Amino acid sequence: MTATTFAAVFVALYVAHSVGDHWVQSSCQAATKGQPGWTGRLACGRHVLGLTLTKLVVLVPVVLVLGLSVTAVGLVLGLGADAVSHYWADRRTTLKRLADRCGKAEFYSLGTPAHPGHPTTAKGEYAPTLGTGAYALDQSWHMLWLLIAALMIAAV
Repeated sequence: MTATTFAAVFVALYVAHSVGDHWVQSSCQAATKGQPGWTGRLACGRHVLGLTLTKLVVLVPVVLVLGLSVTAVGLVLGLGADAVSHYWADRRTTLKRLADRCGKAEFYSLGTPAHPGHPTTAKGEYAPTLGTGAYALDQSWHMLWLLIAALMIAAV
């Protein structure tokens, strides 16, 4: 039953993460959460709060409908670890430092004007894209912590 619980919890967290990170997060939070000081910290905190509530709103019906055996302690530990890791990464400078230390600095800048092979229009001007190395590293970091959270929720 633990494997089934883990699988269902992970799928629910994965879906809720995508909804929370892209639909629930406001444009202001997305633009401000990486700024230095309290402006950035508060924007990131509001984003993580909304994201965590989205995960809870998606997860509770899955647990109830499927009759999954999860505990309040497991939920608090799993969602708490996920929230802390999400806040850490979304402050941006932290994830960039990790990427730099892991030899991923060039990949981190992929798709931005900072990258030597950045996308350009026919006129040679910067052409913004939805896909960047920073976004890919950010999302893969979050997926790792969704897996850890699902394990905690299923096992505790």
